[in-house]
Amino acid sequence: MFMHILRNVRLTRFRAPLAALAAALLVSGALAQSAPSGTLRVGMGSPAKLDPAYASSDAEIAVLNAVYDYLVDVDANNNIQPRLATSWKVSQDGLSYTFQLAPSAKWHDGSPVTAKDVVYTFDRLRDPSLKLPTADLYSDIASVEASGDHQVTFKLSATNPFFLYDLSDNHAVIVKDGTKEFGSTFDGSGPFTVQSYNPDDRMVLQANPDYFIPGTPGVSKLEFIFFSDQAAEVSALRGGQIDLAMRLPSSLYQSLAGVKGITQVDVPTNGFNVLRLRTDEKPGNDPRVVQALKLGIDRKAITESVTQGLGVVGNDTPIGPLYKKYFDPSVSPPARDPAKAKQLLAEAGYPNGLKLDLYVPNTGDRPDMAVVIKQQLAEAGFDIKVQVVPESVYYGDNKWLEVPFGITGWGSRPYPQFYLNVMLECGAKWNEAHYCNKTFDALAKDAGNTLDSQKRIDDYHQIQQILAASGPLVIPYFFPQLAAIRDGFTGFQLKAFAGRTDLAAVHAP
Repeated sequence: MFMHILRNVRLTRFRAPLAALAAALLVSGALAQSAPSGTLRVGMGSPAKLDPAYASSDAEIAVLNAVYDYLVDVDANNNIQPRLATSWKVSQDGLSYTFQLAPSAKWHDGSPVTAKDVVYTFDRLRDPSLKLPTADLYSDIASVEASGDHQVTFKLSATNPFFLYDLSDNHAVIVKDGTKEFGSTFDGSGPFTVQSYNPDDRMVLQANPDYFIPGTPGVSKLEFIFFSDQAAEVSALRGGQIDLAMRLPSSLYQSLAGVKGITQVDVPTNGFNVLRLRTDEKPGNDPRVVQALKLGIDRKAITESVTQGLGVVGNDTPIGPLYKKYFDPSVSPPARDPAKAKQLLAEAGYPNGLKLDLYVPNTGDRPDMAVVIKQQLAEAGFDIKVQVVPESVYYGDNKWLEVPFGITGWGSRPYPQFYLNVMLECGAKWNEAHYCNKTFDALAKDAGNTLDSQKRIDDYHQIQQILAASGPLVIPYFFPQLAAIRDGFTGFQLKAFAGRTDLAAVHAP
């Protein structure tokens, strides 16, 4: 390492002895880390929205994670880690959080990152007048204040045991004070700067030479290459046109077994594909139809067929076995009973069956899941026509929230309260089933505020019972995160939500 550095220094310009030069380099940190080198090419779907407040897909989050920074981050083991915030203190009453920011963090334009930027970011995300999806998530923030140039204080209206996780939410990258344009300009503070961006082809990024976290990024260039077809993406990996493919469907992942020069990586997650009917309009506003839907599904068969045994059978609730102390293994939805499902449909006014269009994004195992569900529900009196839609179209302009009948992929989160707050509470911004149950809401609110761990466990168990028995979701399985990377790259640690994987930690061969 030392000799590598010296070969790049014109020693004739220095009069000091070699030992003195080495000491100076150690102090400056030049010996502590290598300079970024090489290129990492990542296959991804094309991002549709690069405004952090609206981003949702792995492709969108991966770009944001590379260009911007979170206040705090979550590692692969779901532990909170420093990022822009180097340290923090929590008041004894649990209502005040004070963060110290990295003093050397800079925006890509060279200006310093300050507490005002953090205040601007979270004031925007929680502003109810903007009607952003994050408004519900941050509704318990009473104020965010710059208590110093590099110190910011959050005050809460109620205790929240998951507040640090809320601050690490996918949407919560810190943006510069006053930023209005997103997706066309990218003035972040993160490990990479945007060199070029063609939404139909790729985004090319280069290492940020002033990044404040030592040793990162590991590569000098990062390329996101966009694919509309994941089979083509895997072919590109096989052919050497890309180096990394993530969030792979089970079948494509299995096809890479034993391929020379490629390493497969898988991690368990709480991610799931949810089948749901809108419950605020016909036919889903009739509980008998929802119950018939649940009775028509064989979750174990779907898990074995679609994930090829790699997934874990679901119980129609987003609180999966990954949340060990909160998960209730005794809870299960009603067993499959196609005859009873047909009877319920007849009672609901559909004696000759019910025709439905099922909308599904074209990524991951979701199209395969749709086909199996179509077959299973046919026996229960449902006539399903599968409508496969490009992922960017499905999630673009919130179309996924409007379709009457759909399958949506929900990425893994480090704690279960997120799902309750944003996808199931009455009026939640991402409540795609348009579900509203006052008993559920009361339990969810209590679980999200109590500091009594046992009380929270009891609330979560009751929530699972409600959702499994009569809730609007069918969650057949929790999927693993599947990826494949070309040999020689080091530092790759796949996260449960693939877009949050730290690509800055990867080093090229």
